[in-house]
Amino acid sequence: MAAPLTATAVAVGVAVVLHTVIGHQQFLYRGRYGFGTFEEARAVFTTALAVVLILFAIDLALPQRPLPLSASLVGGPMALVVMSAVRYVRRLQHERRLRPDARQATPVLLFGAGTAGQRLLRSLMQDPNSQYVPVGLIDDDPGKRHLRVNGIAVKGNRNDIPKALAATGAKTVIFAVANVDAAVIREMRRRTLDAGAAFKVVPSFTELLDGKVSAADVRDANIADLLGRHQVDTDLDAIAGYLKGKRVLVTGAGGSIGSELCRQLHRFELAELMMLDRDESALHAVQLSIHGRALLDSPELILADLRDADGISAIFAERRPQVVFHAAALKHLSLLESHPGEAVKSNVWGTQTVLDAAAAAGVERFVNISTDKAANPSSVLGFSKRITERLTAHAATTGDGTYLSVRFGNVLGSRGSVLTAFAAQIAAGGPVTVTDPEVTRYFMTVQEAVQLVIQAAAIGRDGEALVLEMGRPVRIAQVARQMAEQADTPVEIVYTGLRPGEKLHEELFGEGEKDVRPLHPLISHVEVPALDPYEVQVLAPYAEPQRITKQLSELCEVREKVPVAAAHIARQGGPVNLRETVVLQMPHGM
Repeated sequence: MAAPLTATAVAVGVAVVLHTVIGHQQFLYRGRYGFGTFEEARAVFTTALAVVLILFAIDLALPQRPLPLSASLVGGPMALVVMSAVRYVRRLQHERRLRPDARQATPVLLFGAGTAGQRLLRSLMQDPNSQYVPVGLIDDDPGKRHLRVNGIAVKGNRNDIPKALAATGAKTVIFAVANVDAAVIREMRRRTLDAGAAFKVVPSFTELLDGKVSAADVRDANIADLLGRHQVDTDLDAIAGYLKGKRVLVTGAGGSIGSELCRQLHRFELAELMMLDRDESALHAVQLSIHGRALLDSPELILADLRDADGISAIFAERRPQVVFHAAALKHLSLLESHPGEAVKSNVWGTQTVLDAAAAAGVERFVNISTDKAANPSSVLGFSKRITERLTAHAATTGDGTYLSVRFGNVLGSRGSVLTAFAAQIAAGGPVTVTDPEVTRYFMTVQEAVQLVIQAAAIGRDGEALVLEMGRPVRIAQVARQMAEQADTPVEIVYTGLRPGEKLHEELFGEGEKDVRPLHPLISHVEVPALDPYEVQVLAPYAEPQRITKQLSELCEVREKVPVAAAHIARQGGPVNLRETVVLQMPHGM
C-alpha cells in the first residue's frame, strides 16, 4: 500500500513542479493575463496539456509503471478544472470589487444589447465610481430575448419598457445603439418620458474618435440625436496615403469646420499641422481642444488674414504646405446680403489669394470647403461660394497639384447654425423665430462632415466639386418644436417670413449637375466650369450693394469671353497690384 501512495505523492510533486515551470514560461504566474480571460484560459490549457504529455511519456518510459497510464490522463483534466474554477472565483471577486455601489449609483436600463450596448455595460460594471449601475437590457431583436451580459439579462423589447422599469426599479433608460434612424431615438425618448424615467444617450462612434464609451460619455439627447446620426465608413488607409508625413495647412482653423478638421487631422502621422486664422481667441480654443493646453507660442498656430495677399504668399513660401484645407469664409447669409463687398474681399478674393499662394508653393492637394448654397445660388453667400468653386476648378487647369471643392449643407452645432440661434432663444425664454413653416434644410454633424471631407480629399479629382450625402432635408419648424419641447417652460414659435436671398428648400446639385458616385457611396462627383481669376478682379467691393450682388451673380454664369481690361492685363503679364489696376479702369461707380 505504501508503494502506490509514495508513487502518487512523487507524481503529484513532479506535476506541481512541471506546472510551475511551464506556467512560468507561459507567463501564467507573472500577472500577464486578466482573471478568467480567454488568454489566461489558453495559457492554463496549454500548461495542463504539456504536463499531461510529459507525465504520460515518463510513465510510459519506465520499465515498471508505478501508476497506471490512465492516471495522468485523468489527473490532467481534473487539474484543469480546479485551476479554471479558482481563476473563475477570483474573477468574480475582482468584478464585484469594481462594480459601482448600488446604494449610490442610479439603476438604469440599457436599450441595445449589441456592440455599443455591451461595451457600455461592461464599462459601467467595471467602474466603482460610475453614477449608473445597469439592472437590465432592452432590445428589439428576438434572438437576444434570453441573452445575459455580465449577469445582466434582456428584459424585453421597447414595448416592455414600462414593465421593465417597474420590475427593476430603474430610473433612467440609456439609449446605447450606435447607428440608428432618428425616428427610433425620438420614439424611445417619448416612451421613456411617458413611463416617468429619464432618457440618456451615448455618443455615436463619429463623436468617439477612439471608439471607447464610458459613464462619462452618457449625456442628455441633443438635437443632433433627434435629427439623425449616421455611421460614416471612412477609408483610413486611403486617408493615411495622402496625409501621412505631409505638411498640412488649414485656413479658418478656428471655425466650426476648421477646428474639427484640425482635431481629426491631428490623429494622423502628419509631418506638420499648421492652423491659420485671423481670430486669436479661436486659435487659442482649437489648440486647447487638441493638446489640453494653449500657450500660443508654437509654430503650428498662424495668425493671418486672407485679405493680406503679401502676407499669405510669404507664409506659404516659408512653410511650404503640401496639403491645404481652405475652410476660411464669411458664412452668415443675411449679413452678407447687406454687406456683399465683404464677401468679395474675404470669400472671393481671399480664396484666390490662397489659390495663388498654393500654386506658387507647389501644393500637392488643395481642398476648398464650399456649401450647398453654391448650387443654383440665390444669395450673396451662394454666389461667392460658387465663384470659389469655379476659381478652384481654374487652378486645377494651371497648377501642378490636385485642386477640388467639397460641398455640403448645414453643420449641427456650428456657430452659424440655426440650431445655435434656437438654443439661445429658448434659453432666453423665447420666442423661437422660424422663417417659414415649410422651409427645409440639410443637416449633418460636424464630425460626420469632416470625416467625409477628409475622405473626399483622398478620392477627389482635379476641378471637381464633391457633394457629401446629407440624408433627407429636415423641416426647420419640426426642429424648432423638438427643441422647444425640451425646454423647462413653454416656448412660443413665431414665423417671420423668408429673408432676402433665402430659399424655401436648399439644393445639393445645381442645374445640369448629376448625382454620380463612382468611388464612395456617400460622395457625389460633379464637374465645375473654370472661371479665370482675372474676371473676379473687376469686382468693386465698395460699390452699391445691389451692383455688387449683380456682379457676383453674373460671375456664377458660364461665360467664355474675358473682360477687355483683364485680357489686356493678361497679355502684358499682369500688374504688380492686379486688383487696384483693374478697378481703376472700370467706369465710375463700379
